[in-house]
Amino acid sequence: MNIFQSRIAIHILVVLSGMAALSWEVIWQVKSTLALGVSAWGTALTLAVTMGGMSAGALLMGRALKNKVPERPARIYSTLEFIVGIAGLFLAPAFHLVENFDTYMYGIAPASSSFVHIVGIILVLGVPTLCLGATLPVLGLMARQYQTSLALLYGLNTFGAAAGALLAAFVFIPLLGLTHAAWVLALINIGVAVIARKLAPGAETQKDVKAVIAQTDIKTAAFIVAITGFATFVLEIAWFRSLTAAFMSTTDAFAIMLSSVLVSLSAGAMLAPVLKKYNKPLGWIIGFSGVLIILMTPVIERFDLLVSKFAQVPIYIFIQWFFMTLGTVALPVALLGVALPWLLDEQSAPRRWGMLYGLNAVAAIVGSIAAAWILLPAVGFARTAWVAGGFVVLAGIMLAPRQKKIVLSALLAVALGTAITFESGVGRTRVQGATPYSASNKADKVLAAYEGPDVTTSVVQYQSGRRLLFIDGFSATEEGTQNDKILTEHYMAWMGHLPMLLHADPKNALVICFGTGQTANAVRKEKPESLDIVDINKNVFKLAGFFSKNENVLADPIVKSTIMDGRAFIRRTNKVYDVITLEPMPPNFAGVNALYSKEFYSLARAHMSDNGLIAQWLPFHLVPAHYSESVVKTFREVFPNAILWIDPPSKTGILLGSKNDAADLERNWPGLERFIKRDMSTAEIRRAVKLGRDEMERYAASGEVITDDNQLLSYGRAAHLLRSLEKHEKENQKKLNDAINSRR
Repeated sequence: MNIFQSRIAIHILVVLSGMAALSWEVIWQVKSTLALGVSAWGTALTLAVTMGGMSAGALLMGRALKNKVPERPARIYSTLEFIVGIAGLFLAPAFHLVENFDTYMYGIAPASSSFVHIVGIILVLGVPTLCLGATLPVLGLMARQYQTSLALLYGLNTFGAAAGALLAAFVFIPLLGLTHAAWVLALINIGVAVIARKLAPGAETQKDVKAVIAQTDIKTAAFIVAITGFATFVLEIAWFRSLTAAFMSTTDAFAIMLSSVLVSLSAGAMLAPVLKKYNKPLGWIIGFSGVLIILMTPVIERFDLLVSKFAQVPIYIFIQWFFMTLGTVALPVALLGVALPWLLDEQSAPRRWGMLYGLNAVAAIVGSIAAAWILLPAVGFARTAWVAGGFVVLAGIMLAPRQKKIVLSALLAVALGTAITFESGVGRTRVQGATPYSASNKADKVLAAYEGPDVTTSVVQYQSGRRLLFIDGFSATEEGTQNDKILTEHYMAWMGHLPMLLHADPKNALVICFGTGQTANAVRKEKPESLDIVDINKNVFKLAGFFSKNENVLADPIVKSTIMDGRAFIRRTNKVYDVITLEPMPPNFAGVNALYSKEFYSLARAHMSDNGLIAQWLPFHLVPAHYSESVVKTFREVFPNAILWIDPPSKTGILLGSKNDAADLERNWPGLERFIKRDMSTAEIRRAVKLGRDEMERYAASGEVITDDNQLLSYGRAAHLLRSLEKHEKENQKKLNDAINSRR
């Protein structure tokens, strides 16, 4: 392979490497939440370890190469990529060990869970993230030897990452599952390593190295990369919070948003040499990006008002989401992304490459934490974005030529004035959301709104007195007044009543996901001795007082509420339950697959008494027919003695399963002997059983078993891209009717 061929090969290799790296980050995040539970803390920790490891790797490699320039840096690059690939092959057993260790430590020292989380993630991800970061100084040497630009290589690597975000969500995980996707990614890394080792020697040797005269002194460069790294991740957290509300909190929506940002950063990296060639002042470029950030935020605030007008075919929805996001963020993010590659290209020493890249990564960690835990709760997403933009403009003013300082100052004033004037009142006069309710007029009242590191939670009251609980823009649950009876809320109480009625003497009950508390209150009315309520979102407990139908259930002495991922709670507890009932967010929302998988049901069964009952929400109106069949099939894999109950007013499905395979769930309802006021008669309750044990088997015949590995609900939508949502709904109803009719 000659030098020209090697240069072309390097460009291809960095794209493949970036693609694999971002795909690894997606898999790492999924694996960590399965092993240790979903939480804002866990997500932040995984991000911190990833970015921190890359920062440390860049710094360490830069230091290691301080006094020498290897003749074949491509071979170092090859070794690093090979290690990343090999480490990926051991992901599954490594996270399994971490999960078991977490369970053991929680049993003997519950307060140690945070420490276990930190140690576990570092042990599993430390080596590959160090290697990923260490490639940056090595790429600098390779760029110099093969007479290409480090900024170009950085841009191509980022473009590969953008492709990786989409491929992980729509190809690798949906078609292969986590395990086989990891194998493919490992092969990509190993393939990159093999090809990199065969590259021809570069044109330069240590004796030929010429110093690059930097236009920016190193202290100023360090300041710039710190500010831009900080602002980029503040902006990502803030804007993504709004976009999540507009597009819904699904893995495909997140992949589309992330790829849009990465494409923009890639464009900025490739634009850097061009802008430098035309002597555009870096301070002016940075400052102008901040102005655009502030101006674009009111547009992003209103995405939810536009998205409901889109087509119903998923592939068209995803394309529109991508171009809506890209069209809004491209210019400000691209200009913000010019800074790091611009400054990297000015340096000639590996130590400085490593230092600048590492500082940028550390600042990104600080920015994400500051946005999630400080700025969002304090001022909301829009003003958090203003803060990010303002910081960037001020930095630009400090760095810009004198004549540009006045211009940037004036533009900052205009941008802030525009943003304030056109602020949409999110969290005060309206809430964002992908559901029609979010586009309500301002006469409706926002009673409370919380933005935090993991979720936005709001309560809205309408003129009739009807109240809705919004979680990340989704109308999660609601409560009507006596004069405004809401049919869709009826099933919530029966999520609690039904499993209790099927048990002769339910002493210990567990409710996963609190919502407005109607399910928990129904369980409480059936008089268990203890009731544990678990929810990952602390704010739903704070907002319980806005919903009268829970009858202040949290104040009952038998109730114990816990803020934790429901699956992690079951894994960690030693308690055995007679009844478990859960109504998580819709099955296709990010992370919810973990509460519908075979592994989860097996875990729940292991913590149920011999005659224990479990109830699971099955929202036919929200998922394709294949998903509904798959949920039923998976439920029956662990609870073969199961029935389907359909709430008459709302038509919502409730799966009911018994650990006792001999129990007659269709006829034996011992809890009906408890004299408790309910809003359905015994005959109505029995008639609502639509599928018995045999019909359930027939209904689920064409479904797939949902597992932690295949992530069918979170990542399976690739199979349905060309089908309309309306068609899904019709198929769902037809297959359900066919199964019901077969019962007659």
